[in-house]
Amino acid sequence: MEEQDPIFQQRTDLSALNEAVMLIRNEIKKIIVGQDEMVKLILAALLADGHVLIEGVPGVAKTLTAKLVARSVNANFSRIQFTPDLMPSDVLGTPVFNPREASFDFKKGPIFSNVVLVDEINRAPAKTQAALLEVMEEKQV
Repeated sequence: MEEQDPIFQQRTDLSALNEAVMLIRNEIKKIIVGQDEMVKLILAALLADGHVLIEGVPGVAKTLTAKLVARSVNANFSRIQFTPDLMPSDVLGTPVFNPREASFDFKKGPIFSNVVLVDEINRAPAKTQAALLEVMEEKQV
């Protein structure tokens, strides 16, 4: 009798994951029409623990799609509008003095969300872009 290859002996059943992804896609399709490929690729990146660059003309539901994806997976969502005067601390957060305790408390910035939409990154100063890209690369703040 032939012995089976150990690589193929144990397979993970991905049917539950597939079902969950289909439920998420169907929920998003109820609101976002005609962007099936974009939604599919966003969910693939989410499952791969990656980042997504969504480009398009105004009105193709980029922001709404990001919000819906976050809501569909029960994740926190934040949006950062990059401007020429945006500082790294506006993205990452900053220490704030607490006079009652005479100490500094860290006020988290919008980057501490699970899903972060960054709009017009090209408008931000290089230091702010670098802070964002470092967080994205390291996947931690």
